Amino acid sequence: MPQLTWQKSSFSGGGNGECVELAAATTSDHIHLRESDQPATIATATPHALANLLHAVKAGNLSH
Repeated sequence: MPQLTWQKSSFSGGGNGECVELAAATTSDHIHLRESDQPATIATATPHALANLLHAVKAGNLSH
């Protein structure tokens, strides 16, 4: 995986390791997500798939 520059979400909490971070790869059209307290675990999605997930979360369309 290429070197990624991580950006903390503006919706993340304080500096207690509870931050969602995003990085966009310059060599592909994928977006990478991770939790700052588990930086080795990275989820990867296309912008379209991530947008669909965020819309579903905002609409409350996810089951537990």
